[in-house]
Amino acid sequence: MSTHAKRERLLLADLLEAAGPDAPTLCEGWRTRDLAAHVVVRERRPDAAAGTVVPVPALKARLDRVQEEFAGKPYEELIQLIRTGPPRMSPFTIKQVDEGANVVEFYVHAEDVRRAQPDWSPRELDPVFADALWSRLEKSARLLGRKAPVGLVLRRPDGQTVVARRGTPVVTVSGEPGELMMFLFGRQDAAKVELDGEQEAVERLHAAKQLGI
Repeated sequence: MSTHAKRERLLLADLLEAAGPDAPTLCEGWRTRDLAAHVVVRERRPDAAAGTVVPVPALKARLDRVQEEFAGKPYEELIQLIRTGPPRMSPFTIKQVDEGANVVEFYVHAEDVRRAQPDWSPRELDPVFADALWSRLEKSARLLGRKAPVGLVLRRPDGQTVVARRGTPVVTVSGEPGELMMFLFGRQDAAKVELDGEQEAVERLHAAKQLGI
């Protein structure tokens, strides 16, 4: 049976292929070629990918250099590398690691491609996948919401909530799990959510550029 991560991987590859190498994305400063290179480097060059999580200038410089090299490869090659997955000895080949590390990564980046187009429409997620995203939100909300300028509560349509940041005033962001994920990853303008709270607090949260990691 196909895992969520595998399904989202193939969807991302298809979207990147259909968009072509120079289409816009929601990742500031990145075209589709840059996004494809990022995904490949993350899986195939852990020595460089460390620069995405360790705030050391030398590692960031190495990451930028390696990613630029990959972005210069034929676009079709990048798409194929994404589609076929990580090399044999990579920990990403382990199903549990792949699911834990890649479900959200591939979902968000697939939406980064889709929602950068002017005619995009919300994607209806099946309930099992929506629950999987919500489970990951519950586990990562505090990390992703730690830089929010106000208290932050996330609520899905069935009434379940999770606190992303304690504090006052409080803003409650309501929406489907996938939309809440996009919001918490800093894609506020493209997320189909409703914000409830004091007007000033709502405006501060919606304008925040430091959500996500």
